[in-house]
Amino acid sequence: MLPLATGVAGASSFMLAGCVGGSSSSSSAKFESVSFTSMAAPTLSNAAEMATTSVKSSMVVNYSNGTSKTYALGYQPFFVTGDLVSDGKGGQIRAGGYFDINGAPILDANGDQFFSDCPDGSSLLKLNNASVAGVSGNTVFAVVQFEYTSRNAAGDSMYGKLPSPIAVLTLSQDPKTGHLSLVKYHNVDTSAAKGLWITCGASLSPWNTHLSSEEYEPDATLASNAQLEAFSTNLFGDAATAKPYDYGHMPEVTVNPDGTGTIKKHYCMGRISHELVQVMPDERTVLMGDDATSGGLFMFIADTARDLSAGTLYVAKWTQVSGVGPGAGDISWIRLGHATSAEIKALVDGGIKSSDIMDVKTSDPSDASYTKIWFNGKNQWVKLVPGMEKAAAFLETHRYAGLMGGSMAFTKMEGTTVNVKDKIAYSAMSYIYKTMTDGKNDIHVQGPVAGAVYEHVLAGGQKDSGGAAINSEWVSTHMSAPAGVTGEDLATADALGNLANANKIANPDNIKYAEKMRTLFIGEDSGNHVNNFLWAYNVDTKTLSRVLSCPAGAECTGLHAVDEINGWTYIMSNFQHAGDWESPLHDVVKDTLDPLVKANYKNRFGAAVGYITGMPELD
Repeated sequence: MLPLATGVAGASSFMLAGCVGGSSSSSSAKFESVSFTSMAAPTLSNAAEMATTSVKSSMVVNYSNGTSKTYALGYQPFFVTGDLVSDGKGGQIRAGGYFDINGAPILDANGDQFFSDCPDGSSLLKLNNASVAGVSGNTVFAVVQFEYTSRNAAGDSMYGKLPSPIAVLTLSQDPKTGHLSLVKYHNVDTSAAKGLWITCGASLSPWNTHLSSEEYEPDATLASNAQLEAFSTNLFGDAATAKPYDYGHMPEVTVNPDGTGTIKKHYCMGRISHELVQVMPDERTVLMGDDATSGGLFMFIADTARDLSAGTLYVAKWTQVSGVGPGAGDISWIRLGHATSAEIKALVDGGIKSSDIMDVKTSDPSDASYTKIWFNGKNQWVKLVPGMEKAAAFLETHRYAGLMGGSMAFTKMEGTTVNVKDKIAYSAMSYIYKTMTDGKNDIHVQGPVAGAVYEHVLAGGQKDSGGAAINSEWVSTHMSAPAGVTGEDLATADALGNLANANKIANPDNIKYAEKMRTLFIGEDSGNHVNNFLWAYNVDTKTLSRVLSCPAGAECTGLHAVDEINGWTYIMSNFQHAGDWESPLHDVVKDTLDPLVKANYKNRFGAAVGYITGMPELD
């Protein structure tokens, strides 16, 4: 078992670590199950806990002879963004730092390199042929991406105006304790992908690559886009170089044995707001949420296992069977098209424009040849250019999915994960409101605004809307939300300012299922909880436990579970934008907590990446 950490105060990114191959509480007893004790939500009676990461939970390991052991949890950071860390070449590099297309640091007006306060998607993996100088134990790699930076030195918003960096961390794993220490930080060259746009959630593929994301793709129908132009200026040195269709795709990072990384974008998985996609055990089927208002549920089935460069894209149709609470619906699938990444990239590189694909109106043209759809929470009217179905499916995916009859009414469907044994997938619906509750779409449920995690029943033998067989055994057929992972809105705020019950989840975002622990981990991105929490939900006992509390105003991100690496189990998570105050949510606490958060996190410019300690042996 690892010792409790006493590292940087408030470092809420973490990993759990524990041995998976040792002795149990007696020679005859075997590991049977895991549960977590639930910590209380912090309050202003100890303001310091609200302004930092607080971990006061424990993990209980149960054995077959009826005995159990309880282990207190702690955490250990790798770094706080903005720190200078080893580049593995005898020099230093700024953690979370931004670079342009030529690899030069991007500087703020004060002459300092921009760095992110928003670490997000993370993966932990090992390579059998790893070789990195300076590693004294086992070599382990972590891939960490940075979604955006909140502000510049003058306090102006920088959201989406900088190209998202991705780093490969080389970690030395102590074989006796499982302790991980940073040896090398490598910034991945993203120039081959034309830079990356707002990389949010991520997942580890079954073939050991990091599947990233590019959410809130630039709208190609706009006459001008100040955000994209600022992004292009910072990346290329020219406002006009970046084109909308270059972004909104699926980047994949491969870690190399020397601790570097290479990247490629897949242009055939739909241009949507990808977030923490899940590749199923067949290594072909990818279930994809869509972090958007009036978004969809999408599925991609690759032609070949372990190769996302060609395949078929589908959008879900929800047939409601219950409107109570978060509701329930049967899921069927509409085929949008088949493509290779090379085909779609060729269209993009050839300069295709939205007007080449479809005509889009933002007000009713009173013309029956146009179809009314939902796009970004508003109505639009679209008409396809004849013969442009493939371009529409893969470059105007949101609009085309609506045109084809997909249920484009989900609001902020975020992370997706899978419980292989039970053949159930889970999707986080961060908010259940607007197009899910207004009665104007296929989906008409009650809520709550605090969101829920939906279960998907997975099955084979399915056919698409055209009657063709869907070549997968891992197709979603039904969605419903268990009561234990459904939020609860409050009619009036509580004394601290919470707008949702603090003892239930609110606005789930990152989720990850741990097979060995039979536990669904849920990280919040809530505008309804004063502090966001990380929860553990046991799918057998239906017990929900608060494991960790993030600094007030911060979002839980980067959640990732790994059952075993060199005999140890890890669970990762990051937080971002501590002290991102909202009114009225933080009105009660802001004056007290703001100076504390600023002191902990570089005047609110920094965020931590690290791991939880205290995990016991599981076998």
